[in-house]
Amino acid sequence: MGTTFRSVLSWGVPATAVELVPSVPKLFGYYHPDGPALLHSSMAHIVIDDGRRYLERTTQQYDVITIDPPPPVAAAGSSLLYSKEFYSTIKLRLPPDGILQTWLPASDATDHSAVAQALRGSFLYVRVFGSLEHFGNHFLASNRPLPDWTPQQLVAHMPAKAMADMMEWAPESSPEQQFAAVLDTEFPIDQMIAQAPNAPILQDDRPVNEYYILREKLSAIVHYTRY
Repeated sequence: MGTTFRSVLSWGVPATAVELVPSVPKLFGYYHPDGPALLHSSMAHIVIDDGRRYLERTTQQYDVITIDPPPPVAAAGSSLLYSKEFYSTIKLRLPPDGILQTWLPASDATDHSAVAQALRGSFLYVRVFGSLEHFGNHFLASNRPLPDWTPQQLVAHMPAKAMADMMEWAPESSPEQQFAAVLDTEFPIDQMIAQAPNAPILQDDRPVNEYYILREKLSAIVHYTRY
């Protein structure tokens, strides 16, 4: 839909979107009336490629890298956008104070723990926020401390267009209340890992998230034999 791309552009900064399917950018205007105009902005750059492959091949540095991995988490190949190896690639494309923002759609405790471990093992600082729609969690990760600003401080750093974009679908009635609601969902990443402390860290050759049926069947067998 291009919603994240549109939100980044609302900050008035150069933005690069990497899209796998060539026909998708043509539908930007279907979902957002201002889409065609944004596509012609000098700030907008669209690359047709696999997102991970692009980051592995480019030498470009980005202040922020934001990822919307396709749900469901168990989809084949989705592990490649959550793995420790992928986060290592991302770090090469971020400056020392760069920030990764990524979304983990709702899944089970094993998936949550595996992804959280990969992030915690890759970045020195990670903050986790629950989705306001109760559909997964959002992470901010960096190798520099992430500022713990108040809602008022966050609003003070936003340009008017970015503020309007944030409030377009916001459940709260003001930017300050919106930020307060988001900050109120924060919880320690160790809490997520503790849901399944024995889960393996998510790696390219250990895509635990893609073996959910096996986990469910084994869990059912264990439950049946116990009782």
